Amino acid sequence: MPVSVIIKTLNEEQRIAATIESALDAIKQLGGEVIIADSGSSDRTLEIASQYPVTIAQLLPPARPSCGIGPQLGFQYSSHAYLCLLDGDMLLDPEFLPDAIAYLNANPQAGGVTGHVDEKLVTSLEYARRVTRNAPENRIGDIDRMNGGGLYRRAAIDSVGYISDRNLHGYEEFDLGIRLRDAGWTLHRLDRRFVQHFGHTVNSYRLLMRRWRSKYLFGIGEFLRASVGKPYFFRALRELPELRLWVVVYAWWIAVFAILIFLPDKLWALLLAAASLGGVLLVASLAKRSLSMGLYTVVAWFFHAAALPVGFLAPRRNPASRVESRIVAGADE
Repeated sequence: MPVSVIIKTLNEEQRIAATIESALDAIKQLGGEVIIADSGSSDRTLEIASQYPVTIAQLLPPARPSCGIGPQLGFQYSSHAYLCLLDGDMLLDPEFLPDAIAYLNANPQAGGVTGHVDEKLVTSLEYARRVTRNAPENRIGDIDRMNGGGLYRRAAIDSVGYISDRNLHGYEEFDLGIRLRDAGWTLHRLDRRFVQHFGHTVNSYRLLMRRWRSKYLFGIGEFLRASVGKPYFFRALRELPELRLWVVVYAWWIAVFAILIFLPDKLWALLLAAASLGGVLLVASLAKRSLSMGLYTVVAWFFHAAALPVGFLAPRRNPASRVESRIVAGADE
């Protein structure tokens, strides 16, 4: 069964050749196509990609880069019954697609199937935390989302209208997952590797700042805004444990501000505020068994909690609208 492999790119010149080659190798026996969904690369990504037999589609204004717009861009140029999503810094395991197709054929209610994302660069605290995090979406068996990509059934995507919400700068996989599950489809993780991932190697705090500037951190607020009024809204609230954490962070902020404002002795107020911060850092460090990891976790909490309301209030476009784009190479628009 032929597969449409959609590779999302934005300035991926270091890895894109290896990523494309892994995708072409994976579909050699199955048949299919490789689509580069580019969000406006300014490096040599497109120059390198154009040397391969692939379709290259690139965003055009007024479309703007986001985590949600890349898959939708690739989807609108795809043509096969199976859709494989991956990033431009991943290597697709050569044996994954046959196993994934076999699973979908044997399980007609499965809308998507994935495997393990093998993180190859874990010097960054962010990626070290991903490897050790025992989150529900990372477990084997039925899952609530396919973080990192995987193989989707086109019929499942067609049943929910679009593959990813172009407005989302994050949480696009959870958004797709909950829409599919609400429509009666299931998602599954096989106990085998899907891709090798060569993520960011920049300092974790710089990465955090970059994700604020790129609006990646606004994703959870944008997703909540998108789900308001939908039948799965309350289900989403239950399935996002980070929301409970952000509520605790907001409550802590309010308590600290109240101490600073209403306690008459300002020296004591500052000491209490500092002690509360130290206590939070201690708890996070003990939980992570590392002072550096604890400090990064607390800083990340602040950024994520601050980003939620900003994302929630962001303007939205119709998520099913056609992405403004052009074909750079490989096919007629």
